[in-house]
Amino acid sequence: MNPKRKQRLLLILLGVSAVGVAAALVLFALRQNVNFFFTPSEISSGVAPTEQVIRAGGMVREGSVKREDGSLRVHFNVTDFAADVAVMYDGILPDLFREGDGVVVIGKLDETGLLTADTVLAKHDETYMPPEVTHALEQAGHPDTTN
Repeated sequence: MNPKRKQRLLLILLGVSAVGVAAALVLFALRQNVNFFFTPSEISSGVAPTEQVIRAGGMVREGSVKREDGSLRVHFNVTDFAADVAVMYDGILPDLFREGDGVVVIGKLDETGLLTADTVLAKHDETYMPPEVTHALEQAGHPDTTN
């Protein structure tokens, strides 16, 4: 093979290898930041991974909100009307957080089934429902999500 062609081939292979390594590193970094959405039914059936950041959504169960005295810690249940998930959150809840309204929580699930939330997102008006929560409620056979 001509030395000039050999040099070009080597440079092309080196470039393709560099792009492949860069793509692999980007995918690895993004994989660690991905959090998947799970319904309360999926969590209670054991589909959701433990000790990994996940998103869970549904409705805040009526009468389940319990606040600890002297702290910002709140315990409540999220339901899709087929199953419930216990959630513990230590922080200031959104102004629109209410029992019976839609919510999405982001946090880690432990072995006991308690979801320790880092973030609580509440719907932002009377008619909006996050698409994941709407889909989860429809799957659970409770399509009426308006309050």
